[in-house]
Amino acid sequence: MDLQELRASIDQIDQSLLSLFAQRMDLSAQVAAFKREHGLPVLDAGREQEKLKSVAAQLPEELQEYGLSLYDLLFELSRARQNQLLGVGSSLTEEITHAIRDTESLFPPNASVACQGVAGAYSQLACEKLFRRPDLLYFSNFEAVFSAIEKGLCRYGVIPLENSTAGSVNMVYDLMMRHNFRIVRSVRLKIDHNLLAKPGVKLEDIRAVYSHEQAIAQCSDFLQQHPEITVVRCANTAEAAKLVAKSDRSDIAALSSRSCAQLYGLNCLLPSCQDQGNNYTRFICISRDLEIYPGADRTSLMMVLPHRPGSLYKLLSRFYALGINLNKLESRPLPDRDFEFMFYFDLDTSVYSPQFIQLMGELDEVCESFTYLGSYSEVV
Repeated sequence: MDLQELRASIDQIDQSLLSLFAQRMDLSAQVAAFKREHGLPVLDAGREQEKLKSVAAQLPEELQEYGLSLYDLLFELSRARQNQLLGVGSSLTEEITHAIRDTESLFPPNASVACQGVAGAYSQLACEKLFRRPDLLYFSNFEAVFSAIEKGLCRYGVIPLENSTAGSVNMVYDLMMRHNFRIVRSVRLKIDHNLLAKPGVKLEDIRAVYSHEQAIAQCSDFLQQHPEITVVRCANTAEAAKLVAKSDRSDIAALSSRSCAQLYGLNCLLPSCQDQGNNYTRFICISRDLEIYPGADRTSLMMVLPHRPGSLYKLLSRFYALGINLNKLESRPLPDRDFEFMFYFDLDTSVYSPQFIQLMGELDEVCESFTYLGSYSEVV
């Protein structure tokens, strides 16, 4: 047969498959009705395992993996359909419903906000983009910001999560596993690193540059062009500018924001030192309590999956079955387990969609444990 004839044969088979798929999903709906009547759970793991063994036994060896993948997806679709028909919920879905109802209609323009660093830090600039008049409290490290939220010292905290050039802030992801918090909003901030030094100092005089490790990574091309300059890491870019301003040395500079030049009386020796002009950092705004403001269209989750083949695939299949887009997937090692990971997900889904509520009610089936971090919108 030629290619057209082969494709015509495939089309005929597809028509049969579609008809059989519709019949299978109809029977699945009848199974859901039976389970409702008899109080049975949607997931029957033993039945699925026996079915997979039967599928593998009926296929030639070279097609077994393909067949198992197909039936894994069919099971996910069938369970999703049954959960939808049964209106499966959980205490979490109730909490989310209450948060949507009880949260104010407008994001507060003024609030007490914790951030890491000192005046002039990029975290401060992110706060000022989120709030009109934030009452800022500065802390020396990210963990102190999380603790301030947990203890109720501030209503909100602002933390950098990832950069478009240097990638994720791994320390923050590790801290997220150890602290209780919710994400209520996020913001993308344009990052512009400038080489700042005391008045009268020239570029050729500089022998050391101070900055945060992320800023250093984002300005690697500039630093490689000046091998005579020693790099000194600081806790924060604004702290680096403050250190340069207070130092007795005249051969040091800081990679920091333009606002720090004005704040600490420094001159800009070289503007925009970052490798790429399209350099953004994403900050999250966290709180102790769950707050879901109108327009929330992004959801963040942390999950620990069973340590066996196909666990992540099954979860991703559930997203696919519900038509939910995945914006970000990050993994971090679990400190008390060998080569096992916590997975962080950003989902692109409206908090008001039935698919979102359905997913929240189904997650217990597909993961060992999970933490719902919040649903929110992002300020660009």
